[in-house]
Amino acid sequence: MKINDMLKMSLSNLWKRKVRTFLTVLGVVIGVASIVVMVSLGIGLKTSTMESLESYASLTQVEVTAPYDTSSSSKNATDFYLSDETVEKLRNLDHVEGVYPVLESQMVAKFGRYLVDLSVQGMVPEALERLNIKVGEGELPEDSGELELFYGSLSLTGYYNPKTGDMPYWNTQKPLDVDVMAKPVTIYLDGESYTSAINGGTDAGGAPVKMPKKYQIKTSGVEEGFNSPDSEYTMTAWNTYANLDALVAALKKEFKNKVIPGQPTMKTGKPYKQIYYSKILVEAESMNDVTALQKTISDMGYNAYSDAEWIAQEQNSMNMIQAVLGGIGAVSLLVAAIGIANTMMMSIYERTKEIGIMKVLGCDMRNIRSMFLMEAGYIGFFGGAAGIGFSYLLSLIINKASEGSDGGAGLGLGFGGGGGTISIIPAWLAGLSLVFAILIGMLAGFFPARRAMKLSALAAIKNE
Repeated sequence: MKINDMLKMSLSNLWKRKVRTFLTVLGVVIGVASIVVMVSLGIGLKTSTMESLESYASLTQVEVTAPYDTSSSSKNATDFYLSDETVEKLRNLDHVEGVYPVLESQMVAKFGRYLVDLSVQGMVPEALERLNIKVGEGELPEDSGELELFYGSLSLTGYYNPKTGDMPYWNTQKPLDVDVMAKPVTIYLDGESYTSAINGGTDAGGAPVKMPKKYQIKTSGVEEGFNSPDSEYTMTAWNTYANLDALVAALKKEFKNKVIPGQPTMKTGKPYKQIYYSKILVEAESMNDVTALQKTISDMGYNAYSDAEWIAQEQNSMNMIQAVLGGIGAVSLLVAAIGIANTMMMSIYERTKEIGIMKVLGCDMRNIRSMFLMEAGYIGFFGGAAGIGFSYLLSLIINKASEGSDGGAGLGLGFGGGGGTISIIPAWLAGLSLVFAILIGMLAGFFPARRAMKLSALAAIKNE
């Protein structure tokens, strides 16, 4: 018997028992829809979690700092300070995509009667680009030779009145009413001395601390949502950024022959001629290389930190939740498989005489088995296809309900992307579900098909 003939005969047999076939297919529809929607919720949760982690941390980054006690690590105390030589040394390690030095400086910005303590991060343009900052206005600091500042969305929310200590933002959520793009900002590069001076501090000799020089520094740009109560809490929101070379030049000029705050000093208390970095960011080629790279750097004597362990724990938790949700959905598909097996057994009992006649006419036993397996496969196919379609409809409803409840999440069907959706059905899940439904159908129909193949021809013919 040709395959085409068996396919036509299988469809014809299913059509003769339309109601029973429909109910069995309906069971598969519910089973497939359940497992697809459950897994899609797990995928959506995992995607949402990873997107959130990417907002707060770099998934491939290792942060390197100098050891806390450099004197016990080497005869030369400067061996473990972070210099250009350290940058080159780290760049030559395996599985390193990029190495970016960072110089941190604490400054004070003055806006009328209010002050803001700024944590300024000096970085090279390439490193700033890799931060994936959403620029709201202006641009990131470039290597123009002039010190310009880029403000994170929440960098000015800590403003306070030095006389009263009042911090309006934290009490009323009222942002500072300033337009930093309109005119240069008054900045004190020596923030420590300025704070000490206005508070009546004295130096080591007991003399009042002198007021440091103030600068009018241009703003290169601001992050999206700048100075707004609705700003997102990202890893860049609280910082202020500057070009590394421009920051180094400005600090050297401001602290000429003096110790730059945060910089190491000689045993005599005098500053080094070289500027040492506050930290170095090492980008691994992939997430899988982060842990090994972190260990290598630690073995070199430096402090190395990454979010790899924390992220791995989060991923394991999400995978477990996804597996549990998939398991719950699989129960429905198991019930549907039992329904297919029951339908096929009933079909054999009703068609015993037909099977006997086929055997007497010399039909191959394997053809008989294949015909019943095809019928079971058809049920799995039709149920799987309809179940996937129903799954997309449910996903649309779930995402629309989520959009209404959170006041602005993207709708989306979830065809493999994030975008704020909580139910995501990637193409591979739909395809795999259809194949799985067909396989489940054929497995459920295997024993009934085998029973049909083993029926005695004479007994089958006698059966009415």
